[in-house]
Amino acid sequence: MQFLLASGNNPVSHVLDAPVRIGGMEPYSGLTLQVVTLFVGLIAFVAVLLYASKNISTGKEALGHRRYLSRGRIAQVIEVMCLYLRDDMLTPMMGKKDAHKFAPFLLTLFFLILSLNLIGMVPMQDLQLITGTWIEDAQLAVVGGTATANIAVNAVLAFFVFIVIQAHGFRELGVKGWLEHLCGGHELVAGPKGLWLVVPIIFVVEVLGLIIKPAALCIRLFANMFGGHTLLATLLMFGGMTWAGTNSGLATAGVTLVSGIFAILITFMELFVAFLQAFVFMFLSAVFISLMSHHEEEAEAHELDGATAAAH
Repeated sequence: MQFLLASGNNPVSHVLDAPVRIGGMEPYSGLTLQVVTLFVGLIAFVAVLLYASKNISTGKEALGHRRYLSRGRIAQVIEVMCLYLRDDMLTPMMGKKDAHKFAPFLLTLFFLILSLNLIGMVPMQDLQLITGTWIEDAQLAVVGGTATANIAVNAVLAFFVFIVIQAHGFRELGVKGWLEHLCGGHELVAGPKGLWLVVPIIFVVEVLGLIIKPAALCIRLFANMFGGHTLLATLLMFGGMTWAGTNSGLATAGVTLVSGIFAILITFMELFVAFLQAFVFMFLSAVFISLMSHHEEEAEAHELDGATAAAH
């Protein structure tokens, strides 16, 4: 019965961050469970990708033609995911040049967020610990929670995306071109003077967009991860609520069975969401970066216009 009541009365408490506790020491607010989970995710992320890169690289000559094949299922899966994301998702949208240039950054975002999402699915905050009590009264609480359910973690990731977007914009467009982009583009700025009346409005909207775009990445990831885990915790607390309201073992068992089935289904959905949100964060980052690029068709059009003018 203690297991049925383990979820407590507040599902949000299973998602919110909490300080690390070791033995009888006072909790240290500067070091929290999600911070530790973040570093665990980073270590796992680096270790798995280093292992995969070692097994994807060309092997020894003694292996013959097999030296060009990836070794191990993990390496093969990661290689397929990288090639698919780069060639079928990033290249059609960004162009081959920018896709290859930004693939390391974007794929790092994808696999890092995916690692944090998957580790967050392990219910370490709800596991029975050494003392036989649950996390609220445990004498040992070191790791747990979902780092991407912390808006501060997502804000840092979004900030790096913001820096990359603006750096690419300055490099690709130059300072003048970057300012013209904020004013609606060269065609509008160099166009009829009557259209200049809308330039201040476009400028304000574009400047706000510089902040709104990375903020949207941050909030979307936070809301999906926080909401999904809250829903799962809510389902798991139905058994305890039934017992507290009826004190009936039969009713509690029935409600727990039904809510447990739905919790399993939601867990599979959360597994899908873990991959989906990592992909969405990466893909939208690529979209925002590509908006600051000279597209190939635009370059061809400018070259054609230049050739036509030279001919005349």
